[in-house]
Amino acid sequence: MKYDFDEQIDRRGTGAYKLEQCEAVFGTADVQPLWVADMDFRTPDFILDAIRHRLEHPVLGYTVTPPAYYDCVVRWVRDRHGWDIRPEWMGFLAGIVPGLAHAVNAFTQPGDEVIVQPPVYPPFLHVPEKNGRRVVCNPLREADGRFEMDFDDLEARITPKTRLFILCNPHNPGGRTWDADTLRRLADICRRRGVLVLSDEIHADMALPGNRHIPFATVSEAAARNSLTYMAPSKTFNIPGLVSSFYVIPDPELRQRFAAYLDSSELNTPNIFAVVATLAAYTARGDEWRRQMLDYVQGNVDFVVAFCRERMPAVRPMVPQASFLVWLDFSACGLDSEALQHKMVHEAKVGLNQGTTFGAGGERHLRLNVACPRARLREALERMAAVLENGNVQ
Repeated sequence: MKYDFDEQIDRRGTGAYKLEQCEAVFGTADVQPLWVADMDFRTPDFILDAIRHRLEHPVLGYTVTPPAYYDCVVRWVRDRHGWDIRPEWMGFLAGIVPGLAHAVNAFTQPGDEVIVQPPVYPPFLHVPEKNGRRVVCNPLREADGRFEMDFDDLEARITPKTRLFILCNPHNPGGRTWDADTLRRLADICRRRGVLVLSDEIHADMALPGNRHIPFATVSEAAARNSLTYMAPSKTFNIPGLVSSFYVIPDPELRQRFAAYLDSSELNTPNIFAVVATLAAYTARGDEWRRQMLDYVQGNVDFVVAFCRERMPAVRPMVPQASFLVWLDFSACGLDSEALQHKMVHEAKVGLNQGTTFGAGGERHLRLNVACPRARLREALERMAAVLENGNVQ
């Protein structure tokens, strides 16, 4: 089946976060929203059909998670990423961001230090702070158009109070699929210094053509025994509203500790439709849809790169290896972060994520979501180019 990713879908009236929150975030609702990391593509028909089929039964009562759920996740992760996980290593998460808070509270104490690598997904910075932990930043460096880890800086920042390292794998907003050597070195440092690694791998299934995602826990025994991994079908199949995340923890002691925390809070049971959607997604049909979607996203990424080269040469996109997010560097445009955001929002009328929300290194950057019909993406880029040309900042 050939899927149509050029279809224009009106999401008004559905409570879409990317629309309803524009006024609060940008000060105006009159923007084309390309900021929230969900897709404007139709959720696959086989997932919607599975939900409709379940709704044919008139009772939505308490349910158990069927063995088939664990079987399909095990098979999917093995076939896509070469990681042989076991059903007993797994458990349900009520979302990746809540899962960050769960890990912080299960494995650290107030006042402990949590290391993150900015620029990075903003909840990595906010969630530990909101829970009374001290965030320590180990900033990423850019080399040859991609982010790299600074291990000397990491070693220097670890103290006796450092308990947790939150890894973004693949990286958001840079789209980096971390290579095995990098992950192995990170695992060795954290294991030696007694720092647990939480690997957020929600974009794992979205490595773009020619790239490969490597699960952190697969690179060494040190990594497997000193980590917990979060995954979900939500980004890949555009179902974040169903809350269908899960964790994988190979080490039995860590797993028991985390499971006990979730159990004590009654946070360990999925809703009916999370299970139904995951069973429908992690199939051969799901893989075919995923492949076509990634091909289309790659085309959009290529379109952005070519457009910047031809129409906005002062704007430098970081070419992602995974996912549908493009990190745009406006440093050469002669605008500070606030002026840049104001120009994009109030003149171009395009809503992108402000780079400063991703922490150090985000100054004069914006994050663009390209998971939309190409015509919509073209319109946004044309608006951006027009205001930059009019402002003589190229």
